[in-house]
Amino acid sequence: MRNRFLTLTIFIFMHLASMGQHQALWIPDTLAGPNFSLSIVDTFSQIRPGQQTITVGVNNKFLGPTLIFKQGDTVRFNVKNKMNEPTTLHWHGIHLPAIMDGGPHQIIPVGTIWKPYWKVNNKAATYWYHPHFHEKTAEHTLKGAAGLIIVRDEEEQNLSLPRKYGVDDYPLVIQSLQMGVDNQIIPNGFQDSTILVNGTLNPFLQVPAQKVRLRLLNASNARNFNLGFSRNIPFYLIANDGSLLGKPLAVSRVKLAPGERAEVVVDFQGLQSEIILLKSFGSEIPTGTQGGPLPELPFGTIPMKSALNGADFEILELRIAPPNGNPSGPLPDSLAVQTILTEDQAVEQRTIRFSPKVPGAYSGVYFINDSVFNLRRVDLKIPVNNIEVWTIRNQTPIAHPFHLHGFEFLVLDRYGAAVGPEERGLKDVVNVYPNEEMRIIAQFSNYADTTMPYMFHCHLLTHEDDGMMAQFVVKPSLSTTKVSMKGPSDFVLFPNPVRNKIYFSFIESESKAYYIRIFNPIGKMFYILPRPELRHGLEINALPKGVYFLELTDEITKMKITKRFLKD
Repeated sequence: MRNRFLTLTIFIFMHLASMGQHQALWIPDTLAGPNFSLSIVDTFSQIRPGQQTITVGVNNKFLGPTLIFKQGDTVRFNVKNKMNEPTTLHWHGIHLPAIMDGGPHQIIPVGTIWKPYWKVNNKAATYWYHPHFHEKTAEHTLKGAAGLIIVRDEEEQNLSLPRKYGVDDYPLVIQSLQMGVDNQIIPNGFQDSTILVNGTLNPFLQVPAQKVRLRLLNASNARNFNLGFSRNIPFYLIANDGSLLGKPLAVSRVKLAPGERAEVVVDFQGLQSEIILLKSFGSEIPTGTQGGPLPELPFGTIPMKSALNGADFEILELRIAPPNGNPSGPLPDSLAVQTILTEDQAVEQRTIRFSPKVPGAYSGVYFINDSVFNLRRVDLKIPVNNIEVWTIRNQTPIAHPFHLHGFEFLVLDRYGAAVGPEERGLKDVVNVYPNEEMRIIAQFSNYADTTMPYMFHCHLLTHEDDGMMAQFVVKPSLSTTKVSMKGPSDFVLFPNPVRNKIYFSFIESESKAYYIRIFNPIGKMFYILPRPELRHGLEINALPKGVYFLELTDEITKMKITKRFLKD
């Protein structure tokens, strides 16, 4: 055991030494709404010395811009897939219609523009976006097609908190990658000893000697982080996945499973000219949680083999500079009014079970309720506005971060014991530890749609790619359900030929489009428009001249009608 520990220590030392000099942390640009244009592109990045790495970027960067949403705004997107294969873009943690969610059903073919939109209902917090193309989520996300979303609201805006982006409010997208000797990313690799922050290897960040806000995202495939500072400098947790906490919480560590976010405030006053390290204390992560010490495994089992497992290592070097002259004031005693759902409000109880395909396996395929994911199977049908308690039972020897699409939840308890204040507030990812049983409560408000499902799954990216995922639809209430025996309402496109904008005239005045796709005679897709607003017509001036087909899916019947038009 002693020789094994010595070998591990030497390996870690050699790995960190090989990383070379510290590099200035890259801070992603911001894009403010309500209108956004994003392009997902194949690209190259100089991550390590030597050969460039094949990556995927958003707007030509490994990792995309930070998107700024304002609560109450309707945000609209043009998302163009410039990759050489299909993908999707999922708005992780955002409450929105399933048809806009960017899950595995909302595929964006090569060269196509997808145009989702929705009203921002979320509270102020840090969210993110990443691809969710089934069996390619790990590859596309780890190669860099991801970025942060910051939602702002009046409640947060009125608090004395650091919020000057890149000045005292910093985004930190933390990734743990396995890279081959050719500097290429191995998406399903568990020897993930390359740590990047905002795509930067061995980074440093100069911060002012005052209160600083760090927005933390674990964007790794499987590694858990246990974050804290050298010298055990105390700091305050102010927000988790989906909301500010009720009040600042003094902590020395913050645990982040893949997909989880947290916001912390640390005061560097009096530390000018010093160097403080943001570290992950993997030695404190329990066995069975990826990133912790390796368990004693049966012969032939393939665990996570990274030298960083169970080790304490540097994430980011912080160089303390003079104050910037306009520091934020004292932290407020209270932060935000908390969303409260109580068990006696619940109208439904459900159980979600995790189990391994091979009993006792530490790797391989895992089931949700005894099944792997099927795109054509709806696992749950939930009435709109239902408040439900879900018991999540992990019957495997490893931890799995549970993620719910489209809706946020509160964590009720773990094995019947109330959770600590660090897990209160709105969540969309929660770690379920080996052989643990925990309960969450959620309200499935708004956005009923029996056609397009939402997902729930393990957020270890290779696990969801391997099928540790299920899906549900939200059913409308009986009072709002429309029953129609008619086929899709016919319509006329005009003018035809058309130059810039095309209009619709429906035979039935109440008709609405659920989905529109525009393609050419050989089937190449140009536009995908979920629930388009047609009263002012569609802009098509970017289409080249030629013949096109517009396929409209009816809102009520979900039947399709296709019309031909000529772009002049």
